[in-house]
Amino acid sequence: MRINKTDISGRAMKGLKDLYKNLVNLIFPARCPYCDGIVTPFGERIHTDCIRKMKLQKSPYCLKCGRGISGDEKYCKDCRERKHDFLRGRCLYEYSSAAHSIYRFKYGGRREYAAYYGEQIGEYFGDFIKRAAPDALVPIPIHKKRYAKRGYNQAQLLADEISRAVGVPVLPDLLKRTRNTIPLKLLSPEERQKNLKNAFIVSKNSVELKTIILIDDIYTTGATMDEASRTLHRAGIPDVYFVALTGGRGL
Repeated sequence: MRINKTDISGRAMKGLKDLYKNLVNLIFPARCPYCDGIVTPFGERIHTDCIRKMKLQKSPYCLKCGRGISGDEKYCKDCRERKHDFLRGRCLYEYSSAAHSIYRFKYGGRREYAAYYGEQIGEYFGDFIKRAAPDALVPIPIHKKRYAKRGYNQAQLLADEISRAVGVPVLPDLLKRTRNTIPLKLLSPEERQKNLKNAFIVSKNSVELKTIILIDDIYTTGATMDEASRTLHRAGIPDVYFVALTGGRGL
């Protein structure tokens, strides 16, 4: 019997990766995105009892922005009354069931939640992303001062995990934030638009890009997505969609 050294080397490498993963799980056990408790057994990303508590945004939802709506309307009141610069977006969770989870993800250092979120988006929005046929996923950037304070950009963590799930590359530096804008949760819809005006620039050559999906944690009034979309349009990118974890009032 002939021994294939390549196969042995491959199995050994996989064994080392599995060992490393188990050690990381032992030292830094994963936290449940819903209740924040330690997840067991190792390798799982959410407690079985918590899966259904993170409620998916199901129909009826706005056909433009993806937020939940009631009645027979196809679009939410905001999208009926105001023109948005993106083509279409989707929101994964109902706001009330996910707000506390996203708050910890965004402000509490729970970076590991991104892996579960990304899996969920790949499973439930895979067809939406496939139909859009994006050239890349682009996370909404945060200003360097906010990055230095927080240590990470939650939108980029999310984009990286979605990329693993759906096979679309991430361009993390395509958009840059030029101003450290006031937190949107403190502003009215009109103030949000003014606050974000010219807050982004395209920092790389985008001549071959035609379709982009913006990634963020939460969609509220659409001011951020609109300004980012306008910036991409000015750079010659015609089609912009978005995916967010939830839609509702700001955190």
